[in-house]
Amino acid sequence: MEATNLTYLSIGSNLGNRFLNIQEALFHIHEEIGEVVAISRVYESASWGFEGDDFYNICISLRTALPPLDILNCLLSIEKRLGRTRRNGKEYTSRTVDIDILYYENEIIDTDQLAIPHPKLHERRFVLRPLADIAPQHYHPLLKKDTRNLLQECKDRNAPKKTDHTLFPSREALFSSVQFIAIEGNIGAGKTTLAKRMATDFNGKLVLERFAENPFLPSFYEDQSRYAFPLEMSFLADRYQQFMDDTSQYDLFKSFMISDYDIFKSLIFAQVTLQKEEFELYRKIFGFMYKEVKKPQIYVYLYQTTERLLENIKKRGRDYERNIGPEYLEKINRGYFDFLKSYPKDNCLTIDISQMDFVEDRDDYKTVVRTIQNFALHQFN
Repeated sequence: MEATNLTYLSIGSNLGNRFLNIQEALFHIHEEIGEVVAISRVYESASWGFEGDDFYNICISLRTALPPLDILNCLLSIEKRLGRTRRNGKEYTSRTVDIDILYYENEIIDTDQLAIPHPKLHERRFVLRPLADIAPQHYHPLLKKDTRNLLQECKDRNAPKKTDHTLFPSREALFSSVQFIAIEGNIGAGKTTLAKRMATDFNGKLVLERFAENPFLPSFYEDQSRYAFPLEMSFLADRYQQFMDDTSQYDLFKSFMISDYDIFKSLIFAQVTLQKEEFELYRKIFGFMYKEVKKPQIYVYLYQTTERLLENIKKRGRDYERNIGPEYLEKINRGYFDFLKSYPKDNCLTIDISQMDFVEDRDDYKTVVRTIQNFALHQFN
């Protein structure tokens, strides 16, 4: 096992969305530098050393195998990606994110590039207060005092105030707290691809719809009026059984569940395909089943234009989908939007992907994940 060093960082922000800036910095630190093992409460305090908007500040500890100078270079890169522009002068200014190394184990470093412990650590209450949350007894190797004593003796009268924000050390930890995410969308929207990638990237248990095994599907696309009712009833029975089996137990080795469908889609498709009398019967049966199934904490709907849906359907080349027309896809889209109007807004997220290609473009994929991530964060803050 590679040796790691306990390192303490201070993170602050007073430009833009201060909370999301700090959270995004945490995610990058966890992915690029080391495992975040402790996070302080989020504190708000007046700007220090200049006139500016109030800051959010936290301190964290992490385990890292990187040497101090490599950590510094990584932090500077993260700051830049999150919108910070450093100036050559020494004056303090407002910033989207500011990350400082406070301690690296008990090492003492004093070079032109880096000083550890941070030379102004003991003068800043906005650093000492959150640091006391996670390292009250950590000794300053030069001043020979722990964090509590430094806080008591600090002459800074700018008292930080606790906020109610909740931060997560990693994206995986965030999605683990959500527990269950359903990715939905029209035929060809890319919901299966997105669910698979997120499950792989964030250690999720993948629940996939087994629609290709339905024996009525090819016949339905040939003669919808004749095969609509047996198709929808078959889908409902299969989805219900699968959903109950796959979502009733958590995988101990996975952080959360993510599916490429929600069982409510059965009612949406049935309303489009069935005659009125057939649908009324179907809805009664569906209602009994729906009461029993697990509901997602986040329901994501991927909106795609009809033209792009048809292109995607053609690309994947499934014979039984070759007769799908634009009118049918537009009816399905309207059915989803009618359903979304009744879904709790705190749990429902619509993402317009009509100008994206998250299958081929990594940046588009990151944008979609970040949108889901930020929506999840709002459930806890």
